[in-house]
Amino acid sequence: MPAYNEESNIPILRERLTALFDSTREYEFELVVVDDHSTDVSFDLLKAWAEVEPRVRVLRLSRNCGSHAALHAGLASCEGDAAVFLAADLQDPPELVLEMARRWREGSDVVWAVRTAREGEKISVKLFARAYYSTLRRLALAEMPAQGTDFLLMDRKVIDAYLRIPEKNTSLMCMVLWMGFRQSFLPYVKQARASGTSKWTLGKKIKLFVDSIVSFSFTPIRAMSLLGVLFAVGGSAFAAWVVVARLAGWVTPGTGYAALMTALLVGFGLVMLMLGVIGEYLWRTFDEARGRPRFIVEERYPPCDASARDPGRPTEGTPQQ
Repeated sequence: MPAYNEESNIPILRERLTALFDSTREYEFELVVVDDHSTDVSFDLLKAWAEVEPRVRVLRLSRNCGSHAALHAGLASCEGDAAVFLAADLQDPPELVLEMARRWREGSDVVWAVRTAREGEKISVKLFARAYYSTLRRLALAEMPAQGTDFLLMDRKVIDAYLRIPEKNTSLMCMVLWMGFRQSFLPYVKQARASGTSKWTLGKKIKLFVDSIVSFSFTPIRAMSLLGVLFAVGGSAFAAWVVVARLAGWVTPGTGYAALMTALLVGFGLVMLMLGVIGEYLWRTFDEARGRPRFIVEERYPPCDASARDPGRPTEGTPQQ
């Protein structure tokens, strides 16, 4: 569970998760909370919780890496037979975990909790989400639920398979969908935040959108090729018309200056756009080649002996090759 500046939600979260853990003896729970370098007292509150609750472990990242990197850190640290992504803002009801676990026991390797509605969110947020998931379904992953999802359960074999994938600039949810396995879908209503405001900024949303499209679709590159063909054909046809018109005396020198400038401006604009698209792909290729870790763990609580960790599982965000 990633957490970033959620000090107002942690007491409520603690109460609801403790009730969930104590509601059944059918499962053994562990909670790995990844503090994404909060600037408030979230980490102190989480450590205080872990001091009195042995089922809770807390990681603090050395810098703010984003929710997907925090989720990756949690997956690399969890030890159970399955893992569930939870939101510290309580928009995803923890009580749904038991139903997801039931679906898992029935044979599903991945159980998605799919939104049917969003409570308490601004119109702009809903419109962005609708545009994002609609575009993603059309260009990259047709199996992506129309309303989107980031609340899921993963079997241990899915977790291990995901941790072996070295990509960094991608969408974790899209990657799990792409991986396959036996997947099932469970509808639910996304609830309003328990308190506080969302830390999901416009810049982070745009990066996620670009990462998702670039990682799972070649459509932008294909569109550039098609535009190039169209402009080449159109330019050749226009050049032929100019030659014929000049030979036939249909035009005089200087005629068509406005049309020529318009064509140049549009053409150069498209060239710059295409260079930008190529740059997005090249930057991600370069970033992957540098091999920097997705995250670095600054502190663990309770502290653990580094020599006792599983050497076969990445702990500092560096994927195995």
